[in-house]
Amino acid sequence: MKSLFDNVAETRGIVVRVSVSYLSEQSEPDRGRWFWAYHVRIENAGEVTVQLLTRHWIITDGRGARHSVEGDGVVGEQPRIEPGTSFDYVSGCPLSTPTGSMQGSYRVLAEDGTAFDVAIPQFALIAPAVTG
Repeated sequence: MKSLFDNVAETRGIVVRVSVSYLSEQSEPDRGRWFWAYHVRIENAGEVTVQLLTRHWIITDGRGARHSVEGDGVVGEQPRIEPGTSFDYVSGCPLSTPTGSMQGSYRVLAEDGTAFDVAIPQFALIAPAVTG
């Protein structure tokens, strides 16, 4: 069994950890729909406060089709993350295939006025095999 937050990336002291769960109760394989929830923890291990401004996701399905999603903040927020603190959120991803992956980046603004991209680690979306 994988541990929580198996997928980790660090950029300039900002650590992004992701865990993913397949949601069988929201998936309908007979209708070509699979659904996952992912839990993200953004930790500030650096020395300056940052504010998350935007997100950019690249979602790849099992056929290799890529879909790009961009927008302001995460889950309706643009959190400020002070040194030594973290911000957690949960979101979801539907796919039309039983496998895929996600990766991306957050654009953050440091309190000194510099903006930079923080890597979101790639993580797999894999539905459990159905036996029968």
